[in-house]
Amino acid sequence: MAFNTDPKLQSEVIYSIYIRAHTEEGTFRAIIPDLDRIRALGADWIWFLPIHPIGVKNKKGSLGCPYANRDYRATNPAYGTTEDFRALCEEIRARGMRVMIDVVYNHTSPDAVLLGEHPEFYWRDAEGKVGNKIGDWADVIDLDYRSRALWDYQIETLKMWASIVDGFRCDVASFVPLDFWRAARAAVAEVNPDCVWLAESVHMSYGNYARREGFYSSRDSEAFDAFDIEYQYDVWESFERFLGGEAPLHEWTEQLKLQEALYRENYNKLRFLENHDQPRLCARIESVGQQINCTAMLYFLKGTTLLYAGQEFSCTHRPSLFEREVFPRDGLDIGALLARLAEIKKDALGCSDHFDARADDAQGIAVMERVGEKGRVCGVFSLLDQRGFVEVPAPDGRYEERIGGGTVLVENGQVFCDGKPMIFTFAK
Repeated sequence: MAFNTDPKLQSEVIYSIYIRAHTEEGTFRAIIPDLDRIRALGADWIWFLPIHPIGVKNKKGSLGCPYANRDYRATNPAYGTTEDFRALCEEIRARGMRVMIDVVYNHTSPDAVLLGEHPEFYWRDAEGKVGNKIGDWADVIDLDYRSRALWDYQIETLKMWASIVDGFRCDVASFVPLDFWRAARAAVAEVNPDCVWLAESVHMSYGNYARREGFYSSRDSEAFDAFDIEYQYDVWESFERFLGGEAPLHEWTEQLKLQEALYRENYNKLRFLENHDQPRLCARIESVGQQINCTAMLYFLKGTTLLYAGQEFSCTHRPSLFEREVFPRDGLDIGALLARLAEIKKDALGCSDHFDARADDAQGIAVMERVGEKGRVCGVFSLLDQRGFVEVPAPDGRYEERIGGGTVLVENGQVFCDGKPMIFTFAK
């Protein structure tokens, strides 16, 4: 891990907001009245998808994508001014939360300010034309980090924002040279030594594809040198195969144990069930029981938890990045459950715990264990909404169930799973 990564980040919750999709007004200041509700969910951070002006040239949809950044050093006028954003940050901190913004440093829009000022900062194809290495990203052009002057510009930009915010979520961080991120982290520390760095490390198959095609893509084990938290995309494809009925549960639990074996002791993977790039969980599975079990398991996993705005209302539709779609709030409200799970995460689960997991493939039940400073904690999650007896690592006895209350009875090394998730501490 980065030399000064705070292990307490593993116990925290990040709430992700797309400003265009969060309120009818779609502005910075319009979010302020919703902050108390977000804090009550147990959120420690608010991460804003890109807040900068959006490119017009080659834009997707009617409004363009926020990841087609036109000016790194300005705010999107549709959202408000920089002073409006500062006011929002102050309100967030007043409620005990911190602020993270998106850093999109692999590419810009084709009409970016930077292209006009520094065309030498851009990657070019064999014909000498600016473009991108990924064909379907038609609304962006790639930067070329062989230019050290580009490093200086980008780092100065980060230092500017680091005086306003508390952390950076770095888009497709794997495609930007790791040496740049190391240098950026060191420079930003001069302005904000507590700045937190989250890497959108890419899917395992995507990174392998890029390297096979001759393009740079850092490996997750390397990227932890510069980042405090990384996406869990290295194991995500296994979980997707399970959800789609294409693979047994144990394929994914074995991948989780592989993470535990390969990464450093205090590794921190961002745990999520959905995000702005992935389908909503409730669009993948219809069973409320499955949804609840997946959600409880999410908080039990080792690493920082991510909620994508609307997840607390069981939304099925993911807002378009290219249009104006405010997420509805009339679905099943699981906010109380999320708040309780956040309490358990902070109270019962430690930091840098040893994590273990096993799968009952026949019933689709995951049995997980955390062992650390808070004791030994077991989680039982019926991910296919099945009922039955499963083996657990706890001694026979009665234990307090932490989510909904009641008692967990362990007999002959087994518990009966009635379809509801269970979390219980069985040794201190």
